[in-house]
Amino acid sequence: MEIVLDECAGFCFGVRRAVDTVYEQLEKGKTIYTYGSVVHNEVVVQELAKRGVKVLEDKASLLALPPGKGEEKAAVVIRAHGVPEEIYGILEQKGLECVDATCPFVKRIHRIVREQSAQGKHIVIVGNPGHPEVEGILGMCRGPATVVEEPGEAENFVPEEGDSLFVVSQTTFNYNKFHYIVEIFQEKGYNVSVVNTICSATKERQQSARALAARADVMIVIGGKHSSNTRKLYEICRGECANTYFIQTLDDLHLELPKAVRLVGITAGASTPNKLIEEVQNYVRINF
Repeated sequence: MEIVLDECAGFCFGVRRAVDTVYEQLEKGKTIYTYGSVVHNEVVVQELAKRGVKVLEDKASLLALPPGKGEEKAAVVIRAHGVPEEIYGILEQKGLECVDATCPFVKRIHRIVREQSAQGKHIVIVGNPGHPEVEGILGMCRGPATVVEEPGEAENFVPEEGDSLFVVSQTTFNYNKFHYIVEIFQEKGYNVSVVNTICSATKERQQSARALAARADVMIVIGGKHSSNTRKLYEICRGECANTYFIQTLDDLHLELPKAVRLVGITAGASTPNKLIEEVQNYVRINF
């Protein structure tokens, strides 16, 4: 039996940058908070918690922090997914040190929607409602904004008369689904401009996982249960390989492989540390 690890599996640039930023701040000896989980992986968050990093779950938690005072002030690290503009204002008002670990690809979307909404465009974000990245993008818009996740929502969407639409995407959204939704808007004849803001790492990861799943008898997808990009990988792999498993850690893996299995493929989301990937890979190699 052959075991193949997807060459694109594991930390992307933005996630590695965010995690490294938190560890760098820890070395300075200050009290460290992250606004939301710095990345969507429970193992990473638990390891940081052991080092004393506290998670601010929402705006109310941030408002409850005492004001910063001189050298004693805490540092708040902005998660890789980014935050609404309002959060930066609260940090400044409270005198708390802001360490911005927002992924540069997400920062680019923030700049785009600020500029375009200031020009009167209706921003359409193709993504998952309630996802931290999408909430952050919404919080950068100066005017009307709509989140669309499914083709049916695009079919039913009717803008105000005279609206000019400007479409962007959550960085980790399904590449093919994004283009399908864009086609719906274009076919409806709306005044629409589009910028594909799916990051290159996401596109490459999805294409690579799809190709591996098409060859595999069994696929294992490793990542956090709240990770959007990992869920997208699972959906893609499941479409190519019926025997696809979504796990967070090795404890979730309960495989009974028949002798007919020739190839087991392994991939992982952009927030999955190498340690987890290696544990799963070694387990499958040793036990099967």
